Amino acid sequence: MKKKEEEQIHLPFFGIPKLLPYVRKYHKRIITMVILGLISAGIDAASPLFSRYALDHFVAEKTLKGLPLFIGIYIILLVIYMVDNFVTTYLCGQVEMSVDRDLRNAAFAHLQELSFSYFNQNSVGYIHARVMSDTGKIGVTVAWRLMDIVWHGGYVLLVLVMMFLLNVKLALVVALLLPPVMLLVAHFQKKLVEANRHVREINSNITANYNEGITGVRAVKTLAVEERIQKDFEKESGNMRREGIRTTHYSAMFTSLVTMMSAVALALILWRGGIVTAQQAMQIGTLSAFLTYAMNLMEPIQWMISTISEMISVQVNIERLTRLLETKSDVSDTPEVIEKYGDTFAPKRENWEELYGDVEFCDVSFHYPDGEQMVLEHFNLKVPQGYNVAIVGETGAGKSTLVNLLCRFFEPTEGQVLIDGRDVRERSQLWLHSHIGYVLQTPWLFSGSVRENLCYGRPDATDEEIWEALKLVSADGVVSRMEGGLDAAVGEGGDMLSTGEKQLLSFARALLADPRILVLDEATSSIDTVTERAIQKAITTVTEGRTAFVIAHRLSTIVGSDVILMVRDGRIIEQGSHKELMARRGAYYELFTGQWPLS
Repeated sequence: MKKKEEEQIHLPFFGIPKLLPYVRKYHKRIITMVILGLISAGIDAASPLFSRYALDHFVAEKTLKGLPLFIGIYIILLVIYMVDNFVTTYLCGQVEMSVDRDLRNAAFAHLQELSFSYFNQNSVGYIHARVMSDTGKIGVTVAWRLMDIVWHGGYVLLVLVMMFLLNVKLALVVALLLPPVMLLVAHFQKKLVEANRHVREINSNITANYNEGITGVRAVKTLAVEERIQKDFEKESGNMRREGIRTTHYSAMFTSLVTMMSAVALALILWRGGIVTAQQAMQIGTLSAFLTYAMNLMEPIQWMISTISEMISVQVNIERLTRLLETKSDVSDTPEVIEKYGDTFAPKRENWEELYGDVEFCDVSFHYPDGEQMVLEHFNLKVPQGYNVAIVGETGAGKSTLVNLLCRFFEPTEGQVLIDGRDVRERSQLWLHSHIGYVLQTPWLFSGSVRENLCYGRPDATDEEIWEALKLVSADGVVSRMEGGLDAAVGEGGDMLSTGEKQLLSFARALLADPRILVLDEATSSIDTVTERAIQKAITTVTEGRTAFVIAHRLSTIVGSDVILMVRDGRIIEQGSHKELMARRGAYYELFTGQWPLS
């Protein structure tokens, strides 16, 4: 199946129709570019005729009659040529950047609408390449490669016409040499493309080895595997050298053979043209123009074939990007919901109802899109507004499944998740997410200031409200110590702060948004014991009146929860209050006493 897909991808111009929606809006600029490109090619093709006229008229006849007019026309053409090239280059740059921007924006916007399963199944590197690299190559192809084809193709056709108009017999000599030259160029172009592809693959391996050796330097040194890492790097470098030499070998042969074919063409033209000129059947200016055409003809053919090969190879980039854009989300709002509540980028907030906080799982069964085993089967749970639900279990037990369904990151395979008595699918995802505060196990801050990060969930928050949220989670001391306070930069991903400090700010960000449902995904796992006690007191305060789901690793933090769900192998095996579960002496009892041995 994979092989068939690759064969389809490499069909010439297979993906071009899929680009039309993004290119059509710039059709006037593109048409202008094509016209200007043909004009430029025409001026280039006409240039040898000026030399021909000068030799046959001014030199051969030894007269300056008409020289001012000749110079004037030549200067006018040069000015037109310069203006033409300037405008064409400007338009090409505009089209390239515009198409690149539109494709990149469309891809990134579509990513915002895809469900978690897409990101689980595709690596960050793969997605990054689609949004950044593929869009850039497509933009270059639409603008510059199109102009290469127009100019070189137009120039070759015009030159051939000029040659036949000047002398049919000499033009036939050149025309007979063109097919073998084109076959030669096409053959070596294919070899060079394959060789360069191997070089890029090896370069990727070298980059990967370099990253592992540098970013993983602690592991390298503690495991004492410097020699192995060095050998792997040297091996890939050796492969790079061999493939580079192979590429150079093809390039040298290619250049030499094309040069030889050009020399053969010139020799034949000089031989036949010299005889014709000696017989006074052709003027010296005509022979000079013909030689110029013959010398200038080979390079555009070479460039044209090279450009076509590059455009064919870009079909891979087009297909990969359009595959992303055409990917359907596993979680999506119905047209009726979008009509009433709006979508992610155009919400109709005036139609949004308030969220109270009652949550109910009704006969819910679920398996992940990339799996077949049921994670939940006929699960039922009713959580009244203001209840605190704790979800516990060993690492990898599947504790996040319930909150993923609650937050509608995934859809139930069967059954319903109700909020305030209505199926979550009856209202928009943005409406739901705007009422849920989520604190992740691995804290993440955006590049920018502390204030900017805290206000993501509530842009209109005042400084007083921000400091109040910071105090509730004992993060005010962290910000006070930072130079600049709320205006202090947190760095990329918050790397200027410790993990615990980032977690505290993440907690404050969620609280500032004043959510009706609060989800804490092992939110205290990165905080020291002293800070944990302070934040636990804050959690008790802020969860009052809110429905809270707490995924906990430290069981001491959830003993006061209204209901505790014990998860094992993705299934709820016990549920009840801390006191009830301890009395049963089951799985929860064993897990709790393992962390906190009873005296």
